[in-house]
Amino acid sequence: MLSMLLVEDNRDLALSLIEHLEIEKIICDYAINGNEGLSLIEKNQYDVIIMDINLPGMDGLALCEQVRLNGNDTPILMLTARDTLENKLEGFDAGADDYLVKPFEVPELIVRLNALSKRRSGQVSSLKVGPVALNLKEHSGMLNGVPVKLTPTVFKLLETLLRASPNPVSQEDLIRSVWGDEVPDSNKLRVHIHNLRKVLAVGEADSLLQTVAGYGFRIKA
Repeated sequence: MLSMLLVEDNRDLALSLIEHLEIEKIICDYAINGNEGLSLIEKNQYDVIIMDINLPGMDGLALCEQVRLNGNDTPILMLTARDTLENKLEGFDAGADDYLVKPFEVPELIVRLNALSKRRSGQVSSLKVGPVALNLKEHSGMLNGVPVKLTPTVFKLLETLLRASPNPVSQEDLIRSVWGDEVPDSNKLRVHIHNLRKVLAVGEADSLLQTVAGYGFRIKA
């Protein structure tokens, strides 16, 4: 079952959309403006965020930019009446993953939402969970605001775990994320997880890395 947030100032449109989403067994929270939307995004985890661009207060572009600055890689679908190429590029530049022009057909929206929910956004340049932060562009990490040294393998492990947080990642998925089709020695993952735990311990954050018995690992604040 998918969990989504709709940020839309047209209450009639929002209620109609929520009804359709519920029929598709999609749980949908609702915010009527950008500030309410940001508050919900910071408190909850969603599979997809749907937002209008023309919002009172903080508009959709500013909201999208703030979500990305916060290191949130939840896919974002923009809803708007603006249909020029320039308008769409503005949305993508702000960090949106998809763009749907009003008026639209609900079945098309559902298809796009389902597709977006299967991946994380590639628009984010940083990831943050609790005291742990990664800068994906600079390939650097910080603990409680203090830079830490990460090997390429530990960086990739941490990136994978942060992207999934608070959900666990299986050992198989971690191995595939770091080493691709090259299957490493069975002890290799354990060694690098141990190294990651030591890095986190420097900032007294090693308790964030949790073992999920018989499955894998997760980062949970």
